[in-house]
Amino acid sequence: MAAAAAAAVGGPQPPQPELPAAGLALDKAATAAHLKAALSRPDNRAGAEELQALLERVLSAERPLAVAADGEEAAAGGGGPGAAEEEALEWCKCLLAGGGGYEEFCAAVRAYDPAALCGLVWTANFVAYRCRTCGISPCMSLCAECFHQGDHTGHDFNMFRSQAGGACDCGDSNVMRESGFCRRHQIKSSSNIPCVPKDLLMMSEFVLPRFIFCLIQYLREGYNEPADVPSEKDLSKVLQLLEPQISFLEDLTKMGGAMRSVLTQVLTNQQNYKDLTSGLGENTCAKKSHEKYLIALKSSGLTYPEDKLVYGIQEPSAGTSTLAVQGFAGATGTLGQLDSSDEEDQDGSQGLGKRKRVKLSSSTKDQSIMDVLKHKSFLEELLFWTIKYEFPQKMVTFLLNMLPDQEYKVAFTKTFVQHYAFIMKTLKKSHESDTMSNRIVHISVQLFSNEELARQVTEECQLLDIMVTVLLYMMESCLIKSELQDEENSLHVVVNCGEALLKNNTYWPLVSDFINILSHQSVAKKFLEDHGLLVTWMNFVSFFQGMNLNKRELNEHVEFESQTYYAAFAAELEACAQPMWGLLSHCKVRETQEYTRNVVRYCLEALQDWFDAINFVDEPAPNQVTFHLPLHRYYAMFLSKAVKCQELDLDSVLPDQEMLMKLMIHPLQIQASLAEIHSNMWVRNGLQIKGQAMTYVQSHFCNSMIDPDIYLLQVCASRLDPDYFISSVFERFKVVDLLTMASQHQNTVLDAEHERSMLEGALTFLVILLSLRLHLGMSDDEILRAEMVAQLCMNDRTHSSLLDLIPENPNPKSGIIPGSYSFESVLSAVADFKAPVFEPGGSMQQGMYTPKAEVWDQEFDPVMVILRTVYRRDVQSAMDRYTAFLKQNGKFPGNPWPPYKKRTPLHPSYKGLMRLLHCKTLHIVLFTLLYKILMDHQNLSEHVLCMVLYLIELGLENSADEESDEEASVCGPERCHDSWFPGSNLVANMRHFINYVRVRVPETAPEVKRDSPASTSSDSLGSLQNSGTAQVFSLVAERRKKFQEIINRSSNEANQVVRPKTSSKWSAPGSAPQLTTAILEIKESILSLLIKLHHKLSGKQNSYYPPWLDDIEILIQPEIPKYSHGDGITAVERILLKAALQSRMNKRIIEEICRKVTPPVPPRKVTAAEKKTLDKEERRQKARERQQKLLAEFASRQKSFMETAMDVDSPENDIPMEITTAEPQVSEAVYDCVICGQSGPSSEDRPTGLVVLLQASSVLGQCRDNTEPKKLPITEEEQIYPWDTCAAVHDVRLSLLQRYFKDSSCLLAVSIGWEGGVYVQTCGHTLHIDCHKSYMESLRNDQVLQGFSVDKGEFTCPLCRQFANSVLPCYPGSNMENNLWQRPSNKSLQDLIKEVEELQGRPGAFPVSISSETNLSKEMESVMKDIKNTTQKKYRDYSKTPGSPDNDFLFMYSVARTNLELELIHRGGNLCSGGASTAGKRSCLNQLFHVLALHMRLYSIDSEFNPWGKLTQLEEMNSQLGNEEQQPEVPILYHDVTSLLLIQILMMPQPLRKDHFTCIVKVLFALLYTQALVALSVKCNEEDRSAWKHTGALKKNTCDAEKSYKVLLSFVISELSKGKLYHEEGAQECAMVSPIAWSSESMEKYLQDFCLPFLRITSLLQHHLFGEDLPSCQEEEEFSVLSSCLGLLPTFYQTEHPFISASCLDWPVPAFDIIAQWCSEINSFTERHAEQGKALLIQESRWKLPHLLQLPENYNTIFQYYHRKTCSVCTKVPKDPAVCLVCGTFVCLKGLCCKQQSYCECVLHSQNCGAGTGIFLLVNASVIIIIRGHRFCLWGSVYLDAHGEEDRDLRRGKPLYICKERYKVLEQQWISHTFDHINKRWGPHYNGL
Repeated sequence: MAAAAAAAVGGPQPPQPELPAAGLALDKAATAAHLKAALSRPDNRAGAEELQALLERVLSAERPLAVAADGEEAAAGGGGPGAAEEEALEWCKCLLAGGGGYEEFCAAVRAYDPAALCGLVWTANFVAYRCRTCGISPCMSLCAECFHQGDHTGHDFNMFRSQAGGACDCGDSNVMRESGFCRRHQIKSSSNIPCVPKDLLMMSEFVLPRFIFCLIQYLREGYNEPADVPSEKDLSKVLQLLEPQISFLEDLTKMGGAMRSVLTQVLTNQQNYKDLTSGLGENTCAKKSHEKYLIALKSSGLTYPEDKLVYGIQEPSAGTSTLAVQGFAGATGTLGQLDSSDEEDQDGSQGLGKRKRVKLSSSTKDQSIMDVLKHKSFLEELLFWTIKYEFPQKMVTFLLNMLPDQEYKVAFTKTFVQHYAFIMKTLKKSHESDTMSNRIVHISVQLFSNEELARQVTEECQLLDIMVTVLLYMMESCLIKSELQDEENSLHVVVNCGEALLKNNTYWPLVSDFINILSHQSVAKKFLEDHGLLVTWMNFVSFFQGMNLNKRELNEHVEFESQTYYAAFAAELEACAQPMWGLLSHCKVRETQEYTRNVVRYCLEALQDWFDAINFVDEPAPNQVTFHLPLHRYYAMFLSKAVKCQELDLDSVLPDQEMLMKLMIHPLQIQASLAEIHSNMWVRNGLQIKGQAMTYVQSHFCNSMIDPDIYLLQVCASRLDPDYFISSVFERFKVVDLLTMASQHQNTVLDAEHERSMLEGALTFLVILLSLRLHLGMSDDEILRAEMVAQLCMNDRTHSSLLDLIPENPNPKSGIIPGSYSFESVLSAVADFKAPVFEPGGSMQQGMYTPKAEVWDQEFDPVMVILRTVYRRDVQSAMDRYTAFLKQNGKFPGNPWPPYKKRTPLHPSYKGLMRLLHCKTLHIVLFTLLYKILMDHQNLSEHVLCMVLYLIELGLENSADEESDEEASVCGPERCHDSWFPGSNLVANMRHFINYVRVRVPETAPEVKRDSPASTSSDSLGSLQNSGTAQVFSLVAERRKKFQEIINRSSNEANQVVRPKTSSKWSAPGSAPQLTTAILEIKESILSLLIKLHHKLSGKQNSYYPPWLDDIEILIQPEIPKYSHGDGITAVERILLKAALQSRMNKRIIEEICRKVTPPVPPRKVTAAEKKTLDKEERRQKARERQQKLLAEFASRQKSFMETAMDVDSPENDIPMEITTAEPQVSEAVYDCVICGQSGPSSEDRPTGLVVLLQASSVLGQCRDNTEPKKLPITEEEQIYPWDTCAAVHDVRLSLLQRYFKDSSCLLAVSIGWEGGVYVQTCGHTLHIDCHKSYMESLRNDQVLQGFSVDKGEFTCPLCRQFANSVLPCYPGSNMENNLWQRPSNKSLQDLIKEVEELQGRPGAFPVSISSETNLSKEMESVMKDIKNTTQKKYRDYSKTPGSPDNDFLFMYSVARTNLELELIHRGGNLCSGGASTAGKRSCLNQLFHVLALHMRLYSIDSEFNPWGKLTQLEEMNSQLGNEEQQPEVPILYHDVTSLLLIQILMMPQPLRKDHFTCIVKVLFALLYTQALVALSVKCNEEDRSAWKHTGALKKNTCDAEKSYKVLLSFVISELSKGKLYHEEGAQECAMVSPIAWSSESMEKYLQDFCLPFLRITSLLQHHLFGEDLPSCQEEEEFSVLSSCLGLLPTFYQTEHPFISASCLDWPVPAFDIIAQWCSEINSFTERHAEQGKALLIQESRWKLPHLLQLPENYNTIFQYYHRKTCSVCTKVPKDPAVCLVCGTFVCLKGLCCKQQSYCECVLHSQNCGAGTGIFLLVNASVIIIIRGHRFCLWGSVYLDAHGEEDRDLRRGKPLYICKERYKVLEQQWISHTFDHINKRWGPHYNGL
């Protein structure tokens, strides 16, 4: 190698003979072989030099950028600049292979691959898997192949789309457990792989260094450092040129371990690098590139160490933290000069002129971290350029592909760490920071997830120092002065949330890496032990303390709502909270106490600095709040951990009282602000302030925000003076002035309308503070259970939303993983699963979890619900559900109050918290509030009472036990002169009577005008003084006094000046009216107030009776449940009982109070003003009640209307519209118009019409003839060919007929409309056609209604809002006629046949003459136009001569056919159920028939073409001979009988007579039966035929020969034997003939099955035309029932012996003659075309019902096959692949690649496959999308996960399974054409799907 390197510097260059291009390849191989041989010799110097020279020439670095190539190069490379690179690559490949073939070389190297690791690298959007059961690191991921080859059954795994890219960890036991490895990577295969032969990779070792150097030179050349930032364009240009080179390297890495280790050698060899890149040799090019490299370094603000050896600390000794050494020795690098270019250009470009940025000049920067880079190997410089070029994807992939090589992994990680600061700088400047972030994380997550590696780098490269410094440095670029508290003098700086750095989350990759390495215990411990690092980190956290300050707008609404709060919350969560959780997860045991002490110590120091910086004394500045106090939260969380897990003594880590008082202020300010925001006091700040209040408590943030805050307040409350704490709370909530006995008061700081909700807020806060045990003694499982119960009580939840709503510990390694065992077990303990139910046509339900009954009964906790609700309405929802539960279970009938619940015991450290319940201040507040409620003062709600009682009850539960009755009895009233209560124990204070109270009231108050109490009471005023008048009690004064005491106590040093700094804003007495002192006579105790309240609540005097008087047991063994339901009355009773239990005195006093029969409370004098307000209230109340009543009435009306009118969703309870079935006594059908409301008959000039929806349908065409369902293809082999569908078969038949017969006759022999047939459906409502026109006009003018297109004639039915697009005119006619027509006549068949013929021949047999243009006929024409336009032209034109009338004729009777066939399918394919089924009520076939008949009569068929003659008369034989030259007509036996029926009936004048109808049916049945016999004869083999021929011939002359199928069959066979039909059956045909022996039963069955479809359609038709009901029957007797219903069976027919189908025959002319005539037509055709003749005879008439494709059980099978499948049209892998569920075609959704004439592929396919209706499964989203014409809608998913939930867009990636019920519903909607009615959310697709 040394020799090779030496030669590189400047060896001689032997001239290389130029060769013509043709001989080149051969020459390369030869040269390579020659060189390889030369190098293999022991003395390889000459060979090495020769190789170097060759490489110099081939890999000249000047090529790519010299656009004009020299002539010589052009000759060598074959022209063009691109050719030269290809040439170079070709040379390299040849040289590597050493003369052999490159492919073989690759294969050879691969054989030596010890594939222990997978290491497959992927980029964004790749689908990968993560298994939490197997992963050690949370970032573990597997490629699909490794995942499916490993065994993960029953594991907690999910599929995900990679955001940033990643790599497969299979085989890496540092990241995942070995049990999860796939089959390929389970074996540690390095042992049995042979050693790599030396000569195989020898050439690589020589060639690759030059190749990589060449690449680096390209990168250096390409990077121009202009004055401004290089444009992305230039960079990407260079990268495009380098694409092939990098791809070549990437391919090398894929050759496996052997090649990777060579590459590692090359990339990390420092000698090589030095020799090649120093730029010393005489090679000018190398020199130039070296200069460029130095320029690039300089411009990046980095120094090349050679220039400045000033920093002596190049390689600091491992272990000591450079930060600690430098920073605190006082070395202060001035940041001001550093990197100034970077700062300035950012300032200039972004122009954030609003707030000046703050620069920290004296920052403890370690310059060696930030600004020095020295490259010693190719790898290092490659990474440098990768960063400089902003992480091009190819380079990233190459660098990552090398990672399976262990040596490389370590080297690369160190290099990455070395460049960390540079990465941050580039990231900050980048315009594409998102993409770049993803690429950075793509790399770093592979490096730092590995604990071993992270530890090594932490020790050797000071990873932690670098990361913390880089983060600090990054944030320092966007600091501003904090405006919190003292705006002028504040020294605190915070990050500016408006900066791009925070707004775009640019810091994300760095923070994410930091969190990642802190998850490793060994690294986290180093961090927690290093004091210097902790100080720096707290410094970093304090940048976020108090950011995004909100100031309350008091005058006008803020004009611009800033959205910076998103950035602020994200930053606190990601940059502060997540690292905190990471650290906390390592402080779980006693041994880690030291770490907690460190954190707490530095945290307190930082807090102290913060208080000093913002100049904080004791009062927070009013009207401002910040939600961001990360330092407080660090402190709180570490305290909680210390007590909970490490058994630390809480007091040892708490600061002094003064500090505690300061600590509590800001979290308390947040709680008060929350109440203010909910009271609408911040409305002028816009919606964003509500957004902040919600985010603060939202599930992803709450345990990093509100929970620590409340916990910190609980700690402060447990250690501070309770009176001080309580008064602070009420002062912060601004309700101090409200707490007065007087009925009126002045509130200086709060408007009256906000008082009530603020008071509720304050009490609620106290309740939460005293009841919440999240950090005060609950175990993790209890917490999880409480959280889950709270969420489930608000609403039923899906599994995924529960996972999302339960606040998990944000750090993934913390132990409680969502989805872990404990989550599932708790869930199953507290909730029942409600499987997804199905409303027909309703919304798709998801599987939900709902709380078990016992949870409502014992665990529902309103406190937890209030704490966790983002929306206030959720609290109400929880209460409503609770009430409903109690009612349902008969536990409590009325309106219950929130239940009282016993709490988990407190942890001993927090016992002090309960002192709050036993302090005079709280008791005074409770007493005052009870009194005010009793006296009906304003602004007090039931909610307030509820909270007051709750607090009293809490106090009784947690009372101290010292109080003894005797001691208490001593202290009479004389012991307390000035104070309200004697002691601080609630139990004692409850019975203390307060007689008089002095209050300050406004002069206007009613109390002032009273006489002095002296005159009313017997005492003189003198004695009044001693009888315990409670003083005016001022909470504020109390708090001040306490604060002073505490301060004085803590500051012993005399020099500290006490600053009782009160702000003047709090008391502004000037504005208020004068206050005077009045004395109120109260004479109540808490107990007496409670008893009176009981009377008040129950509305009865003396309603309370002490229960223990009856049953003394209650006191001895009280059974007080842990959990109590009930309302206020029960609450009062419970409290009194508890009070009595706790002290005998109380018991006695309660009894006394109850004995004094309380006189009714005298009514207060009501002043006029009060009266006014009372009246107002009353009036309001009454108005409200009236409104409620009206609304209820309206709702019930609406409901009854909906029940009668709305029947889209529930067709069963439908009231059939009187259209087809009218009572006989009405002379004419009467219709109601739903627009004008008038009813009347439909007339010529004012016709009425039915609201109809016309749609083209191909459902019929999807019927198939075998029952085996078609499956969706999920492998390459399974393909679907549509040749066996009904549509395909009919198409083939028509084209076959058209080949041999006359076109016009062919078009009468079949029906079309199997594909693209028009289906007509109605909602059954009618309207006048002129009303409809004006309705359409109004819709056209009203542009709001989108969702359907008025221009296309679409509208919704004005009554039931069902979608429709046309109106079908009702034919005026009397119903009496109808009954006349239906009377049976006794004419013979022959007479009737003649009548039919005559009627058909008469052209204007319509009552309406078509020539006269009436409104009706116009409408009929326009609706016919609509019907034609509904389907595409290709589904209407089948004639060879375009525009022939036969075409229209065919189309029209086929419309009738389509509607009949579809109705048959809706009835399940047969008529066994009978009755007028649901489809019947909505059927408009009668009206449709009239319209079609009218138009059919316009095309009168020439009588010679009319098949009627052929059916009913014998012809003379000679007529056939004349027309040999033209094509013959279709033989009558090839005609489709059902089509003939429709033609005959539509040709008759309407309305039709019943006996004519029956006549037509009889005639056609004879033909049909003959066809069945012919088909049967063709199906069986020669012997059977001859046997039947004889048996039948014998009976030919018996009397009922014409009704015996055997006779007829034998006659058919003998007739057809005259032709060639049965001939030409060679051996090859025998296979086709069925081998079954035909018995007479099987023949009878065959004949019946052949005829049944015709009978069904005919019966339906009869049902619609004549309104006769269909009889129901068993399947086996369907034939006989239908035939008798149609009048085919003679009435005297007996059914005892087995039914024979032939008995229905009634021949119009002698049977044998007419059959002979029909057969002769066939014979004359089969003379020439026997094959086709036979094919046309066998018709498949037994179609099964249509179905969608059968889907696989597991969604993954579909996903894995289709999401990588290439599209057959554009051969690309579609971005949004979709599959048609009708035919299985794979299409590109929205793909521009497959667009044809502005139609995207899905829309096009929906037209071709479903005539405008398409059902597609979106493979990447698991959702089904419906396309209907020009609209589309998302239908939902038919795949649900194990919890019955959809996973749209596969976001959760859990395994999904087919939901058969949903799929059935989808299929049902498809078959019944009800997509338009049932799915509500439609939108136009503009052909873009």
